[in-house]
Amino acid sequence: MPILNQQEAQALLKKVLAYSKADECEVIIFASNSGNLRYARNAVSTSGANNTGSLIVSAAFGKRLGTATINEYDDASLEKVVRRAEELARLAPENPEYVPFLGPQQYEKPSASFNDKTAAVDPKFRADIVEKSLSITKKNNLVAAGYLENNQGFASMMNSKGLFAYNSSTGISFSITLRTEDGLGSGYASKAYNDVTRLDVDKLTSSAARKAAGSKNAKAIEPGKYTVILEPAAAIVLIENLVNNLDARSAEEGRSFLSKGGGKTKLGEKLMDEAVTIYSDPWHPEMPTSFYNQDGRPQEKITWVDKGAIKNMYYSRYWAQKNKVKAIPGPDAFIMTGGTATLDELIKSTEKGILVTRLWYIRSVDPQTLLYTGLTRDGTFYIENGEIKYPVKNLRFNESPVIMLNNVEALGIPERTVSGESNGNAMIPPMKLRDFTFTSLSDAI
Repeated sequence: MPILNQQEAQALLKKVLAYSKADECEVIIFASNSGNLRYARNAVSTSGANNTGSLIVSAAFGKRLGTATINEYDDASLEKVVRRAEELARLAPENPEYVPFLGPQQYEKPSASFNDKTAAVDPKFRADIVEKSLSITKKNNLVAAGYLENNQGFASMMNSKGLFAYNSSTGISFSITLRTEDGLGSGYASKAYNDVTRLDVDKLTSSAARKAAGSKNAKAIEPGKYTVILEPAAAIVLIENLVNNLDARSAEEGRSFLSKGGGKTKLGEKLMDEAVTIYSDPWHPEMPTSFYNQDGRPQEKITWVDKGAIKNMYYSRYWAQKNKVKAIPGPDAFIMTGGTATLDELIKSTEKGILVTRLWYIRSVDPQTLLYTGLTRDGTFYIENGEIKYPVKNLRFNESPVIMLNNVEALGIPERTVSGESNGNAMIPPMKLRDFTFTSLSDAI
């Protein structure tokens, strides 16, 4: 589907709404055009493109709601999808938690989520980037597997009560895993940006190459509690699980780490070290996101954790209405403040500890304490007297981000990173933490 500009999207949505006979009708349209290059064993394996788009119609009669989706946009198809949504609404039971659609909203200025240079990325550009990466790989006698993807897209919504919103975006992401030829060493790097000019493939590949070469002949160490330095690519998979569990309803119904029982929550309580502040900001120059939520609510700059205290929770419109509070939407991305130290400076300040490049295979152990388990991978190193002494075998951990963020010794300079588990984006610092719990060894490389 072509990427519609604001005027084109608005005209199409008006046409769809004109077919509606429901009490309320809402239409959402989105599309994304992307290209990718995948490589393995130092050779490109696939080059592809993916063009997707959908139009979603929600029709309501009283508290009966029906939804239908289509990806054909001729007049007959548009009327057909509206009629189907209305048919489903008449068949549906009343939803006791139904909330009427929003009316017109006051949005702040659009964010800088769209970048012209990223939108212009083509197959040759992708091939040139991968060629640079493979040149570094082969020079270091390593074996690469990687993935590069760029995309541009838009999302827009309109309803019968006068709401209209439109946002466009671009993105480019790169990830690489390098192995030594004997398979005994592994390194990893990844980044994602809205602006392609921020992507430094040479730097990322060189970093992964150093990790791969340096992680050969790893030594086994005893599991236990260690001071760790988590690089941002490692820390994000735990921090995102904290942010994703700031839902007010779960907390008030007793299903969350923020629950206290009897409908009470830990909102306002200091649960983490004072160095920890986490917020979201759709207009942050390094982390721009959509300025509206998927149900049309305006996004705002929101502080979620303020100097270790839970400052805000997010609310669905139904739960906010029931509790007579503001309906705060959850963030699309988040930022954690840090310090001024580089990763090298954090290492130099460590008498004994473990440097962790990446955590993966994250699984929940106890939702009410946010206890998670997972494994290190792609470069785990023992630090002694401020220097990396030797690689260590990978370890399984059992840790909660809440406990982890109570044990902060130092935070570095925040940087944008991407989660290997969810593809979520965030800006977080490398972090030096005491008493991180490792429970067993792993033979995986």
